[in-house]
Amino acid sequence: MKPIPTNVHGLLDYTTGALFIASPWLLGFSSNDAARRVAVGTGIAVLVLSAFTDYEAGLSQRIPMTTHLRIDTINGLLVTASPWLFGFSKRISWPHVTFGLLEFGAGTLTGCRPKRNA
Repeated sequence: MKPIPTNVHGLLDYTTGALFIASPWLLGFSSNDAARRVAVGTGIAVLVLSAFTDYEAGLSQRIPMTTHLRIDTINGLLVTASPWLFGFSKRISWPHVTFGLLEFGAGTLTGCRPKRNA
């Protein structure tokens, strides 16, 4: 059994998605185009994926939870590596590494079945 239930994962999704969108301005890296685009794009992707996932927090419930978790895991790895992939690691990297590792952790530590489907 995985320690994060899907209802908690949903709350985390919407919270981290919004925070990642706001992070360039909150954390002072909005002037770096690549870092800002990764943060805002990832935040939007997290919110859209969440809205369409079949779990307690989903609005449309079209994407299976297992698919959502796979996307979270892969996305987490990509966001973690993004400062080096897109060349902004000398300017800023810790927000992307932190959010990426949290996304990866959420993807690997969340159960696959929403309570209403259990």
